Amino acid sequence: MTKGPILIDLEGSAEPQADVAAAPPVPDLSEPALNGQAMQIAARLAARRPSRLARWFWTLAGAVVTAAVSVTAWDFAMSLLARMPLLGGAVAVALAALALVVALIILREIVAIGRLTRLDSLHRAADTALAQEDLTAARELTERLTAFYKGREETRWGRERLAERADEQFDAAGLLALVEAELLAPLDAAARREVEAAARQVAIVTALVPLALADVTVALVANLRMIRRVAAIYGGRSGLIGSWRLTRAVFAHLVATGAIAVTDDFLEPALGGSLLSKLSRRFGEGLVNGALSARVGVAAIEVCRPLPFAGQKRPAVRAIIRRALAGLVSNKAG
Repeated sequence: MTKGPILIDLEGSAEPQADVAAAPPVPDLSEPALNGQAMQIAARLAARRPSRLARWFWTLAGAVVTAAVSVTAWDFAMSLLARMPLLGGAVAVALAALALVVALIILREIVAIGRLTRLDSLHRAADTALAQEDLTAARELTERLTAFYKGREETRWGRERLAERADEQFDAAGLLALVEAELLAPLDAAARREVEAAARQVAIVTALVPLALADVTVALVANLRMIRRVAAIYGGRSGLIGSWRLTRAVFAHLVATGAIAVTDDFLEPALGGSLLSKLSRRFGEGLVNGALSARVGVAAIEVCRPLPFAGQKRPAVRAIIRRALAGLVSNKAG
């Protein structure tokens, strides 16, 4: 039996030696992983569909309040007109002007919903033409798109190029790919810039504002504004009701598909390895919220775009995150 320590000479061994300095750091399990809680809550709030009972309640409550306000205003104007005709006449004119403004707002909402519906019909027509390889349907769709963007100066050069080259295409996929490249390219670029700006804003504000629920409010408002601007870029200028319906559809799609979930594992390839481990937790949470806003923006582009991504590549979320957030990371890390 050997006494004392045993020394084993590893010199000359064929097996490589482990480099302790190169070993990855031990993960800190005391804190939960970054998950963009503000954007998670904002997405679920936006995607939540009210129950039928709640819809009936708000519809009936709105009708009763509208009737009560209208009757009260009418009685006030008539009684004032009986006592002081001059002042009553002025109030009656003001009420009539208010009613006219309300009617114009309702008309604008109807037109806005109609434009969003038109974009959706163009998208469905493109899906059908591509699935059936119908060149005639693709040419009709091209004419509809050209007419739809006729008043847009940024599409003028693309419309001229499309008119010159459309007859050279002899299949539906090729023709719609040409429409994407010539007509929608400047709109796609503008939409990507809006998404990058919104992602950057959400990342900065949610990283710097420590107040409870403030980050959720900022994330929700910034994403609502981003979705409205993306819709406006593609020609779907939406009012209040149309914007809310569009936003709910985008968030519902993201929640249903699980695309609203993102962690620092997703951000590391886009922002440079394990940079997130060098940042404060609050700043890292802001970056995750910004990344989630980028995903929302890409979904909004897909929903609002009149053509599906076929000839052109779908915007890469990681590329948008890199352009929008890389400067923030380098500044913070430096």
